Amino acid sequence: MTDRPTVAIVATGGTIAMTHDPVTGAPVPALTGADLAAAVPRLSDLARIEVVEFANLPSAYMGPDLWPGLSRTVADLLARSDIAGAIVLHGTDTLDQTAYFLDLTLVSDKPVVMVGAQRNASEADADGARNLLNAVRQILAQGAREDLQGLGVTVTLNHNINAAREVRKSHTNNVETFNSGEAGFLGQVDEDRVVFARKSLRRQTLPLPARLARVELVAMAAGTDGRQLRHAVADGAEGVVIAAYGFGNVNEALYDAVVEAIAAGVTIVVASQVPHGRALPVYGFKGGGSTLRAAGAVFADDLSPDKARVLALLALPITRDRQALQAYYDR
Repeated sequence: MTDRPTVAIVATGGTIAMTHDPVTGAPVPALTGADLAAAVPRLSDLARIEVVEFANLPSAYMGPDLWPGLSRTVADLLARSDIAGAIVLHGTDTLDQTAYFLDLTLVSDKPVVMVGAQRNASEADADGARNLLNAVRQILAQGAREDLQGLGVTVTLNHNINAAREVRKSHTNNVETFNSGEAGFLGQVDEDRVVFARKSLRRQTLPLPARLARVELVAMAAGTDGRQLRHAVADGAEGVVIAAYGFGNVNEALYDAVVEAIAAGVTIVVASQVPHGRALPVYGFKGGGSTLRAAGAVFADDLSPDKARVLALLALPITRDRQALQAYYDR
């Protein structure tokens, strides 16, 4: 057993680390990463486990203030020759955003697997233990094959392996909540072995800046008048992602606010609220994507509004040039 590889587990909290609280009558953060690892005895049969307690937070609390520190923590672990890969335990609310941030900022080819749970540890059918076990199996399977190095950060729940760029949460409580839409799963952690079907061809890495850009998100809704965007600009936003309709369309009032924001030096990124398909400058009416592009907006391709914001946090400290920024979204 001395030749077992070492797998790092970085605990950040989430439903996977929650139990039922008799006082509140609801699940609350309770378990450490060490608790969760100890609850899955098979882990130690497969690998040496090293646990890092980064945080114990609901993932609604995770965001740009914590992401750089998490990225550095994981990077330091992966830089060690004895570490085969890292698992990040995380709540499912922002898991896809954290996964994408890590995917953009980690340069190691070693596997990083994001794991969460839809059911807390007090429930009879809690899914966290199985997801954690599958993550260890996936790391060992990737480590055994040279062609599976450099897959980037993956999100693995309910046996399915997703690429960080494409993955989205699709259901509030179903254990089959994470999927990759039209791109499809990278593979599955099956009963006998880990089966990989594809690789993501749209990976990129950006340097972790000394300070992330300040980027806000404004959603288009029926009758939106532009006040939220104007407030974001007045409050010092360096960039704003517009969660637009369809191909990337807004109404006339929000269009006027976009033009004002760009004139004030604020970067505008247009993403679509629609789960599938790309944001593209197609329509020519005032507020249509073509007019937004002409005004100087950047289009987020097929990234969700949330992930378009994640990329902007890292890209804006590098450049404010529209064409250069567009190239990051087109990759």
